Amino acid sequence: MAEPGPSRSNKEAQLDIEVIRHAEVWDGSSVTDAMLSGAANAAFSAASPTGGGSYEITILLTDDREMRELNRLWRGKDSSTNVLSFPAGEPFDTVNCEAAPLGDVVLAAETVLAEASQQGISIADHVSHLVVHGVLHLLGHDHERDEDAEAMETLETEILASLGVADPYAEAGDAPLAELAR
Repeated sequence: MAEPGPSRSNKEAQLDIEVIRHAEVWDGSSVTDAMLSGAANAAFSAASPTGGGSYEITILLTDDREMRELNRLWRGKDSSTNVLSFPAGEPFDTVNCEAAPLGDVVLAAETVLAEASQQGISIADHVSHLVVHGVLHLLGHDHERDEDAEAMETLETEILASLGVADPYAEAGDAPLAELAR
């Protein structure tokens, strides 16, 4: 009789999410901790490690002033941006069964709100997209090369469709993927 192969864990990886608000401008928006967690969990579920484990991320809601400082300090760019991701290091190495930090996703209020308005989309949908994008960066995805960008955009679009958010990369006139997935 053949020996069975190594046992595979059916345990799913778990994600703990902490939301920190550094800017009051977020208080008047439709952005809730539950919505942020939903977007982060959807991205994590779609691209997380197999074999279980516990991981944690922080989502920081800040303003353009603080984001500009972070962008200048860490990327050498003296301007604000919509989202930054700060990976904590090697993401899938749990030690002593404690939650392994994946890193931080930071969103700048004024930039995010202006982009949503300019694009004619809801703040919640735009923030969901940026959180998904940021979490995928924490999980090792990037868009430096064209083929990587295409793969990451495809994954983002699929994750967002699962949340009922239209494809942010669709050309005008294309059917929204979120409607096709329902």
